[in-house]
Amino acid sequence: VQLQASGGGLVQAGGSLRLSCTGSSTRTFGSFAMGWYRQAPGKERDFIAAIKWSGEDTYYADSVKGRFTISRDNAKNTVYLQMNSLNPEDTAIYYCARLRGQDWYLGYNTDAWGQGTQVTVSS
Repeated sequence: VQLQASGGGLVQAGGSLRLSCTGSSTRTFGSFAMGWYRQAPGKERDFIAAIKWSGEDTYYADSVKGRFTISRDNAKNTVYLQMNSLNPEDTAIYYCARLRGQDWYLGYNTDAWGQGTQVTVSS
């Protein structure tokens, strides 16, 4: 499966962005949970959000809970990350990934990654 992430950019603190991640086919996207991760300069990659294949269940890291919303449109093979109330600490490269297994909400078991999209939040 190929995943294409987009939507990053430069935004002022307090602003919003919506990231998108599109899969190459319905067969390889619609039946899997999907996750978003981010990696700030000099730091490890963090798991920040995930959504079950059906969209029924979601997971958020404490650092983004209440500000970010993950959603998906299986008809478009796309998962979204709506990011509100952004602050400079949100500056990172954001990656999407396909998740496998019943413990998808832990973010450990991935088998495909998008290329990353840069988000920069200015103060």
